[in-house]
Amino acid sequence: MRFAFLTSTPLSATEGSGTFVAIDGLVRGLRDLGHAVVIRPLSARTGFHTFDRWFYNARVALIPPSADVTVGVDLDGFLLARRRGRGTLVVTLKGIIADELQNERGWVRALLSVQARWERSNTERADRVVVPSRYSASVARDAYGVPDAKLAVVPEPIDLADWRRRFAEAGSTRQTRPTVLSVARMYPRKRLDDLLRAAVVLRARIPDAQVRIVGAGPESARLHALHRELGLGEGAVLLGEVTRRTLAVEYRSAHCFCLPTVQEGFGLVFAEAMAAGLPVVACRAAAVPEIVEDRRTGFLVNPRSPVELATALETLLMNEKLRNDFGRAASERVEAFDIPRVARRFLEALP
Repeated sequence: MRFAFLTSTPLSATEGSGTFVAIDGLVRGLRDLGHAVVIRPLSARTGFHTFDRWFYNARVALIPPSADVTVGVDLDGFLLARRRGRGTLVVTLKGIIADELQNERGWVRALLSVQARWERSNTERADRVVVPSRYSASVARDAYGVPDAKLAVVPEPIDLADWRRRFAEAGSTRQTRPTVLSVARMYPRKRLDDLLRAAVVLRARIPDAQVRIVGAGPESARLHALHRELGLGEGAVLLGEVTRRTLAVEYRSAHCFCLPTVQEGFGLVFAEAMAAGLPVVACRAAAVPEIVEDRRTGFLVNPRSPVELATALETLLMNEKLRNDFGRAASERVEAFDIPRVARRFLEALP
């Protein structure tokens, strides 16, 4: 079968974040199963994201791909979807824009509202809408009116073989000090400010504990300022963007993982942390409980509660047996998201 993927998301893990990683994994999984797959990426950017996405879609509609199945990622394909005879169109919603904009403000929220209308148009004209979680399915129904008959839930894929190779190369030496790792693109919805505030509480209870945050993004300057305001010093380290090799070392060096996000369509970083055998502390919000099983692979706490985060982290950092038990369960849990399994589930979901 011939597939064409449409995406205006940058094709790198640094800029494209979890969306790129998920696309790349699924594409490789389909190719491994013998299918022909091409990606139509955004060729040039002006820096004005909303215009770039519209221009990309206008070009796609003008010169449509030749494929048995065209896969539009998020809003991409919304102009092509209006054409008759465009073949089978599958829309995959990685993070539903109508949901994400609720945690934004000002012009960002206004521009995302425009993109959400395009994304809704894409889902209305699609033959199938694939979402990564039951949570995303409920949002697609409520926000865009997507009927159940058109929806299919297929989790995001993780390349376990590649990560296990990277973890083996990184070694298995944990930090000598109690260490919490977080990995995220710095958006408001990730609530990394809650993690920094939790670090203050945690340091009062475990003085040598350290929180290490990998990532950058729109919230970077504000989070650095908050770090200084809280006087965290080396109690929290903002590492910025790192290579995949360095990230593997960070995963293997930490004692547990924490990301207090309140809006997540899936959450690939949780799967990565679990693949590294890390217990997870996260919030009981969005799709997170579908990935992180409370009191089996980690702890789930109420959103926007730094004190609860700190207490859960303290419990894990002070109990090696509990960390090991949760870590083993996490390693088993993540098998369900391996690339071959997800690729087959995607094929089964096609109309």
